[in-house]
Amino acid sequence: MRPAHLRMTAVLLVAHGSADPRAAAATRALARAVAAQRPGLDVRCAFLDHAGPRPGEQLFACSALGHSAAVVVPLLLTSAYHGRVDLPAVLDRARADGLRMPVTTTEVLGPTPTGGVPPLLLAALRRLLPRIRYDAVVLAAAGTRDDLARHSVDVAAGALGASLGVPCHAAYASGSPVTGAVAVEALRARGCSRIAVSSYFLAPGRLHDHVVSSALLAGALAPVAPPLGSNLDLARLVMSRIGAAEALERVA
Repeated sequence: MRPAHLRMTAVLLVAHGSADPRAAAATRALARAVAAQRPGLDVRCAFLDHAGPRPGEQLFACSALGHSAAVVVPLLLTSAYHGRVDLPAVLDRARADGLRMPVTTTEVLGPTPTGGVPPLLLAALRRLLPRIRYDAVVLAAAGTRDDLARHSVDVAAGALGASLGVPCHAAYASGSPVTGAVAVEALRARGCSRIAVSSYFLAPGRLHDHVVSSALLAGALAPVAPPLGSNLDLARLVMSRIGAAEALERVA
């Protein structure tokens, strides 16, 4: 008989991937933080690009070990191209290559049309803000040409500002003219003078450094919030996504 932990559902955290080794290290740290929430849970990482292993490799490995099913959690803060196209294509390819283990994909970690901005995501963003005096916040994000995805970041910025009681403006490293500097100037135009920077990134990397540098050069306050990384609230958010997927599977 297979060990009990192998009869359970495996969890695969799928990140976009980055050439910056700090990003993969942050993803693996988050996997450890998620695994600590439920002892015995097999939590693995995979990457769509740059770093390895790839999602298909990990799913076949879980199947070979005898796991009964897998839950895939997209480590994405918006439902842009990577979540809507890349990841489903990867999973379809694994099934075409012979994967028979049932696989369920959860919602992304950012705002969803039905669930709004996850309270645990807001809690993580608030917790990581530096303990400095500020009267406004820039929410620094990677950026995308996808209008709906950018809108979801703006929604998150509005929710963060409302929870803090100060104006909050989203800024982007790419895909939008609203750079860190543009966001700082927009907040200054509203009468704000002490502008903090919150990081709407799961891991460090070139895009994070770019948008943060832009905000700082325009006069935002240092230090800035680090990426979400393996923050406990984020790990709990991942677990909530896993729990929702498992509940749907039981109903089905």
